[in-house]
Amino acid sequence: MVNRYFNLIDQTYYFPQDGFDLEKDKLVFNGIPIMPLIEKYGTPFKMTYLPKIGDQIKKAKNFFNKSIKTMDYKGKYVYCYCTKCCHFSYVLEEVLQHGVQLETSSAFDIDLILNLYKNGKIDKDHIIVNNGYKTKQYIHNIANLINSGFKNVIPVLDNKFELDHFEELIQRKTKIGVRVATEEEPKFEFYTSRLGIRSSEVVQFCKDRLKKNKKFELYMLHFFVDTGIKDSTYYWGELKKGIKTYIQLKKLFPTLTALNIGGGMPIRNSLGFEYDYKYMIQQIVQMVKEACDEDGIHEPDIFTEFGKYTVGESGATIFSVLEQKQQNDSEIWYMVDNSLMNTLPDSWGIAERFILLPINKWHNDYGRVNIGGLSCDNSDYYNSEAQNQQLFLPMYKRDDKEPLYLGFFHTGAYQDALSGYGGIKHCLIPSPKHILVDSDENGNIVDWIYSEEQTSRDMLQILGYK
Repeated sequence: MVNRYFNLIDQTYYFPQDGFDLEKDKLVFNGIPIMPLIEKYGTPFKMTYLPKIGDQIKKAKNFFNKSIKTMDYKGKYVYCYCTKCCHFSYVLEEVLQHGVQLETSSAFDIDLILNLYKNGKIDKDHIIVNNGYKTKQYIHNIANLINSGFKNVIPVLDNKFELDHFEELIQRKTKIGVRVATEEEPKFEFYTSRLGIRSSEVVQFCKDRLKKNKKFELYMLHFFVDTGIKDSTYYWGELKKGIKTYIQLKKLFPTLTALNIGGGMPIRNSLGFEYDYKYMIQQIVQMVKEACDEDGIHEPDIFTEFGKYTVGESGATIFSVLEQKQQNDSEIWYMVDNSLMNTLPDSWGIAERFILLPINKWHNDYGRVNIGGLSCDNSDYYNSEAQNQQLFLPMYKRDDKEPLYLGFFHTGAYQDALSGYGGIKHCLIPSPKHILVDSDENGNIVDWIYSEEQTSRDMLQILGYK
């Protein structure tokens, strides 16, 4: 009986598939053989494959624009990238090569925008949507951006009181948005999102505060479903309510031309992942159009704020298995050369699953295993896949000359921000080196180190040791 790991994957999923293939016994990620990178840089390391970011943007733009054209939809589509998802300069520079607008979430985000402008990456016509709860510093920074001549900064009011501060600080006529609070899924511990203005109060608030306001023109209605864009009764219900509120406001405010449906387009977290992007986008465009046609109003420009979708599938984190430990008759532990809690905090904090695949030994027998990180914390482990309660990987002998290498894929969103890039890590385990992979004008693959592995000196200086 054949019991090889390759046969397990081949019989369980469609494989090879987009982004994943084999060359002999070794894994290839987006056309990039991983073993040469391991031999060149060692493990552990994080990698970012930059062209994947552009591929994701093009895919979403194409689906929206084709749906708009097919349905004779009168509004346009605007793709925004949420900087909070991954703030690194190499991501922003790649994103901006594809005609993408930006969405901010905090005060320091505005300093990032100014840095992009200073370095010629954007101009003062670039669309900047300002979301999130506005602290005094955030409001002050947004006002400075507008007063300095940025023409398409759109502050989105998260509560009624932010408008008072903007009126005091902003010195020129400005487009403004309003965020409506959505209801959460029934399984949540609370009923309504803490973000946005209560849905029953949005229309009256806009009538009272913006109808005769000479400084601000209502331009955008924004809502965001935290669980993402899914083909579910809950999502379609929230979208319908958002469109209904837009129509109510549009009849009062001719300047209202943008409906921002937020983010939440999912990425693949399993080889068995299924999601019909084309269908979902068609349904969104159709639903907006039909509702507007029924009420005789012009269709809005549709804004999205895709963060995880934009950058998530570009990332991977590669480990070596240092040791296998048989802790009882049924449990085998593969100990890897860094902490899973530190490098993949979502796997620990919210039980997020990533695509986990071996880099080598695909023709070995497989078995059920648990993966353990290097920290002393009992929670530093990974033992299940998105669609299964058990984790199967190639088995190997302790005296094998070549170690077993493992890769967690589609880890490009949030992980560095949540773990604190380059800071103090649990058990003083260092941040792994980070490499970037790109292709040149001739299509040749190029790779280089973005940052070296963190040293003990780096950490001790942060901790105040001299």
